[in-house]
Amino acid sequence: MIMSHKKKKIALIGYRLSGGGSDRVMANLSIFFQHQGFEVNIIIVLDEVSFPYLGKLVNLGLLKNKSNGIFNKAERLWALRKYLNENEFDFIIDFRFRTKIIQELVLARFIYNTKTIFTVHSFLIDHYMPNNSWLTRLMYNYCFANVAITNEMKTLIEKKHQLKNVVTIHNPIYLEEIIKEQNEKIELEFDFIIAIGQYENGIKQFDKLISAYAQSDLSQKQIHFVIIGNGDEAKLNKAILENNISGFVHLLGYQNNPFKYLSKAKFLVLSSKNEGFPNVILEALACEIPVVCFDCDFGPRDMITSFKNGILVENQNWEKLSEAMNLFVSDSFLYQSCKENTLRSIDPFLLEKIGQEWLHLLKAN
Repeated sequence: MIMSHKKKKIALIGYRLSGGGSDRVMANLSIFFQHQGFEVNIIIVLDEVSFPYLGKLVNLGLLKNKSNGIFNKAERLWALRKYLNENEFDFIIDFRFRTKIIQELVLARFIYNTKTIFTVHSFLIDHYMPNNSWLTRLMYNYCFANVAITNEMKTLIEKKHQLKNVVTIHNPIYLEEIIKEQNEKIELEFDFIIAIGQYENGIKQFDKLISAYAQSDLSQKQIHFVIIGNGDEAKLNKAILENNISGFVHLLGYQNNPFKYLSKAKFLVLSSKNEGFPNVILEALACEIPVVCFDCDFGPRDMITSFKNGILVENQNWEKLSEAMNLFVSDSFLYQSCKENTLRSIDPFLLEKIGQEWLHLLKAN
């Protein structure tokens, strides 16, 4: 009997290949799956590409017009359906946030035509599944799997919606990319700490973080604060002016290569209301800098062991956050000890290891 050596075909579907954490996860997994011999197709909704990836890119964003009306949306949906039907994929993995219930019901039950895996990337699970549990079960109890990125998130989904097919797979870190990009030169000639994230909404709380920085001793010690990301800068500029630290806080906008800044910062600060599994923590640790962060739901406590590779601060205690920043500056022994532990602490999250968990899931019956 002749054995078939046909490559397995996998479709990775996301909003874009730029900006968000789930988009970077999709890009990283495209590299892993391609190296494992899969035929990888990446299907994106928005015409935004900056992350390295492998495989064939299908950019539905090129079909989007300025009006983005119902007929244009239907055209893109039809194009997706046609492409999936023509290519007969073995697996579909969906990395998008999913808030439009009717659209997502159609996709889940009628457009996705093979073994489908839906990922959930936030503590705010309603951004991925309807609040109505009956609808959630209708849409997602019949798929191949739902992937949560922390055990706490898995428990939350199972408790709220009684889904039977939820598994936990953490986000991976692609160390080779970071090593390659972190040595690029920057023009900043001062010591600084750093925060990274999109601030079009209030989840990152960068305005409050600016105030916490102002309450710390860092500016007095000539340690600046750099913020990388996109959003409404008015709120942040207001906080800078109100705290009289205009010369010390620097809004650098979105950067295609944040690693060149991370690697030269003293430490990363994360002050979110909630998270999913913040990739930026792994990226900071990969750049060999420790992390100061709130112990918020979910993610930070899975990556940070307090006083080992960073400092976990009581959730939403801004005074304690300022004190933790001070501690990393005043206690050089603690800081150096945490810094030395950073790289080894990401070992469980390396792309090669997390990728094996994905392979195990895809092989499950």
